[in-house]
Amino acid sequence: MTTKSHLTRTSPTASAHRPPAGRAAGPAAPVRAVRARAGAAVRAVDARTPADRDRAIDGLRALALLAVPTGHWLLGGFTRDADGALHNASPLTALGFLAPASWLLQMLGIFFLVGGHASVLSLRRTAARGGSTTRWLGGRIARLGRPVLGVTAVWATLIPLLHGLGVPTATLRTGTTLVIQPLWFVGIYAVVTALTPYCAAAARRLGLWSAAPLLASVAAVDFLRYGPFAAAMPSWLSLLNLLPGWLFAYQLGVCWGERRLGRRAAWGLLLGGTALFATLLVFFHYPASMVGVPGQDRTNSHPPSLLVLALAAAQSGAAVLLRNKLAGLLRRPALWAPVVVINLSAMTILCWHQTAMFAAAVPASIVGAVPGLTTAPDAVAWIPERLAWMPVLAVLLVLIGAVTRRFEAPWAGVGRTLRTSAAVLAAAFAVFALGYA
Repeated sequence: MTTKSHLTRTSPTASAHRPPAGRAAGPAAPVRAVRARAGAAVRAVDARTPADRDRAIDGLRALALLAVPTGHWLLGGFTRDADGALHNASPLTALGFLAPASWLLQMLGIFFLVGGHASVLSLRRTAARGGSTTRWLGGRIARLGRPVLGVTAVWATLIPLLHGLGVPTATLRTGTTLVIQPLWFVGIYAVVTALTPYCAAAARRLGLWSAAPLLASVAAVDFLRYGPFAAAMPSWLSLLNLLPGWLFAYQLGVCWGERRLGRRAAWGLLLGGTALFATLLVFFHYPASMVGVPGQDRTNSHPPSLLVLALAAAQSGAAVLLRNKLAGLLRRPALWAPVVVINLSAMTILCWHQTAMFAAAVPASIVGAVPGLTTAPDAVAWIPERLAWMPVLAVLLVLIGAVTRRFEAPWAGVGRTLRTSAAVLAAAFAVFALGYA
């Protein structure tokens, strides 16, 4: 083959620069070998990808996934008390100017958009093969549940071990809070996934208008809890936003999968969402941060406010408009391979990224005040200090993920005893996390 002859042919110039026999080729040789293996792996991933794979959807999912640990690591920190115990803290409490960063890092709207798109297509393929909706849903829920059961069972084992090693109870409770933070998403995502058949029917009948009642519902609840009648409203009222608030972007994704969301509608979502977002901030004084800030009475995220839906609409419109360009970029094997790895490790990233930060902070708390890790996030200097720790946290997540990613695979070879033990440990973790132990 031409490629082989080219690779094996020796030129006079190459011979002149070849090191003499017996002399080491130098440190560049191992580097070249690593690059060659990495290049081969990248090309293999690209070659194994089906021709009809929607690379743009996977790319959007990867962006949303990476935003989760990035956001939690940059917008979350610790304080260390006199006893050496760690407590959760937010840089947004003292550094309010960081709030716009949450607009970029809050990409759950994209995650639900892509989820709706992927789910409706998956359900359609299942129906075409003669499969049942019940079995399809069971498989989806199992894929979500296995990693959650794994992380909670492992933590239930670690808590008494770490306590025996002298880690303060307050630090352990801080750790459980970190673990629970991203897990609420799994429960909500499971519920909206169960609604996929109804979302698809609504999308086929009403098109993009099927998402309008969800937007209106959240707007009505926000008016009641923030408007002139706010003082008379019960505290639980905000919980009514929980399902429609996150189902909104999912429904947009279902419409996209059903080909009821085109470029014109995408421009409407982008411009309309941006306008609504600005209006709510400027004229209705919604909190600027898309994540909760300790000490603030109002929050946009738990449960979602109308501002979250405005951002999700704008993000969804942009995603649809950029789909073709993103798909073209991801035809490059070097860009596509990381996207594949991230997608295959989706639940591992969601479930374990906070554990990676905890794994760095606990040893540091023994040392004392470590800038950017155990020092209070209350000064501008904390920002570059935390940025310096980001590569360390990423490496820890990769190492942890290499061990824990097995929880994502089907537990076909796991016996009933081990499954029961995992469930009991997960329940024990819940008891501790809720403060009952």
